[in-house]
Amino acid sequence: MLAMKRLFYLALAGLTALFLWVSQGPLWAIPFGGTSDGTPIQAVPNSGTSEIRGAWLTNVDSEVLFSRSAVQKTLQRLADYRFNTIYPTVWSWGYTLYPSQVATREIGYQQGLYPDFAATGRREALENAQGDRDALLEVITSAHAHNLSVIPWFEFGFMAPATSPLAQRHPDWLTQKQGSPPSARFYQEGEHTRVWLNPLHPEVQQFLLGLIGELMANYEVDGLQLDDHFSLPVEFGYDPYTVNLYQQEHEGQSPPTDPRDAEWMRWRADKITAFVGRVFRTIKAQRPAAILSVSPNPAHFAYGRFLQDWPRWQQLGYIEELIVQVYRDNLASFRQTLRDREIQQSRAQIPTGVGILTGLRNQPVSMSLIQQQVQASRDMGFDGVSFFFYETLWQPVPGETMSDRTSILQQLFRQSRSRVQI
Repeated sequence: MLAMKRLFYLALAGLTALFLWVSQGPLWAIPFGGTSDGTPIQAVPNSGTSEIRGAWLTNVDSEVLFSRSAVQKTLQRLADYRFNTIYPTVWSWGYTLYPSQVATREIGYQQGLYPDFAATGRREALENAQGDRDALLEVITSAHAHNLSVIPWFEFGFMAPATSPLAQRHPDWLTQKQGSPPSARFYQEGEHTRVWLNPLHPEVQQFLLGLIGELMANYEVDGLQLDDHFSLPVEFGYDPYTVNLYQQEHEGQSPPTDPRDAEWMRWRADKITAFVGRVFRTIKAQRPAAILSVSPNPAHFAYGRFLQDWPRWQQLGYIEELIVQVYRDNLASFRQTLRDREIQQSRAQIPTGVGILTGLRNQPVSMSLIQQQVQASRDMGFDGVSFFFYETLWQPVPGETMSDRTSILQQLFRQSRSRVQI
């Protein structure tokens, strides 16, 4: 039976390749962003009356969410510069950034606004000073007063700090690489040690659906955004729960030791895809007009490194807005990435925008490059842009002035535009 299953996957791959050959020519003959005869896709520049003009609001290297006055000042500024969308983080560093009964039950804290950068524990003095403040409610109220759409950003997805109360209270929820815990559970992201919640574990799924459900029920949001962390690093999936589930579905055989085995990758990716379907239905059950937005990396990287098959999510109708992270430090690479076949296919089906990096801590990006990338996105027919992240829009590079940056930003958005609708 197991051999027959593997033959089925091979046969399915063969039939897919045959279909592509017949309908489009051989797959390897289709250049990214081109047609089967090698001619480029003729993008129609976006010259309509609607455009996504977004900015991500984070609680890292930014203080915009830490006080009512900062929220109001930030949203007034974005409105003045004719933005129409914000993506404020609401799930980050193992905490919600809104008062949550689900989080209180499972984590022990109703929210946490301040990241634990030093991995020394919750920053109680700062958190206590916030009292019962609801930053998300403040954001929504002020944003809607300025005609800004609010699409909360589920930033950390399945990821959490290794020292977070969430990870400490629920070690059975964590997945791992091959090897022995605790080291096999660790995932290094820059200087920070993370762990990964198991996307296949029913209790993990119920926890996240609970957070999303209460978010949709309690707040007048315009959608929810998942990003590249709503995924699973390809090396992970060797925890006892996942191994047992795989064995149940493969006549007792254990997962391959090669984490990049094609069938093993596909099996895990399909489980994540099925869960995204549940997320979509949870959103619609509580708030039918709210959209599911996804901000992933380009498809080849997203699937090969993180088992995130977002093109399949889009084909199944789960994604209603796509903002692809195209964080490139030169225009040629930026434009080449926008020609990726999967991005172009999405652009033809749903509102598709481009995530543009405007800087990181101590790594500002020149406003001239930002301007070029916005214009390239428009010229290639995309539905708008979102900037990562808000604070760095106002961070000059050497040789620039604040006036230089604000002047170019004013030129980018000369007239007000509504958001692109589904």
